[in-house]
Amino acid sequence: MRGFRVFSGNAHKEFGQEFAKHLDVVLSKIMINRFSDGEIGVQIQESVRGKDVFIIQPTCMPTNDNLMELLIMSDAFKRSSANSITAIIPYFGYARQDRKVAPRVPITAKLVANLIQNAGIDRVITMDLHAGQIQGFFDIPVDNLYGSIIFQDHIRSKKLPNPIIASPDIGGVARARYFGQKLGFDLVIVDKRRERANESEVMNVIGDVQGKDVILVDDMIDTAGTMCKAAQALKDKGATSVMALGTHAILSGPAIERIEESVLDEVIVSNSIPLCKACKKITVLNVAPLFAEVVRRIYHNESVNSLFM
Repeated sequence: MRGFRVFSGNAHKEFGQEFAKHLDVVLSKIMINRFSDGEIGVQIQESVRGKDVFIIQPTCMPTNDNLMELLIMSDAFKRSSANSITAIIPYFGYARQDRKVAPRVPITAKLVANLIQNAGIDRVITMDLHAGQIQGFFDIPVDNLYGSIIFQDHIRSKKLPNPIIASPDIGGVARARYFGQKLGFDLVIVDKRRERANESEVMNVIGDVQGKDVILVDDMIDTAGTMCKAAQALKDKGATSVMALGTHAILSGPAIERIEESVLDEVIVSNSIPLCKACKKITVLNVAPLFAEVVRRIYHNESVNSLFM
């Protein structure tokens, strides 16, 4: 792997170090600084001419800074004659803006895809895109990894006596069903409805959860409002325990406080985003080895899909 170089931006240096450790390489040197007006400056501190470069940079909070850092790093590598540039983006920011939901609004996920390609990136590796169709926004290869491969082993190790999968809303049914099929568990749905403007949501549980150990599945946990309300509805319907899985722990605003005060027994997330604050209910699973194995396979022209079969 002599032609292989791994660089990490500032978004998640711990992930970069874990990633490099599992590939048995050392992170290459790059200096990233800020000018007094906030502009980002980059200087690569070793030659990348003719090398295959991998950049680790989730576009999590602060999203705009981390995205710009990724783009500027990519431009620096392109102008330094790197052979190829692969962006490893464990969490892809702006993925929720994937379509027009109202008149005169942007499709920002497509804009970000254009920016990434124009910066000279040749391939993107990410995990659990909020909307799978974002892969089609790119004209370069995009590997959208499934976090379920990590969560499956953890759930099996729990040996829950009466497990069942739940989607916290109608929009997440396909994701929850896929996860349930992998584990061989049945599925229930929490249907969130607002009967009238300015009234709180009504949570209806579609399916029987009496005496069940419920596993709520979602791709991200942002403010945790829907997740916590869904957990309460499930407990009210007789669930023995409620565990939540969320690949990306955005946890903005009052999310941590809501989780701590909720009836959730445990929240399991990945380290695709650095955890903003410790919480006794939150368990973090390491997905860096999975990304490292994917990169190893890509570099050696081996199958990536076979990892998820």
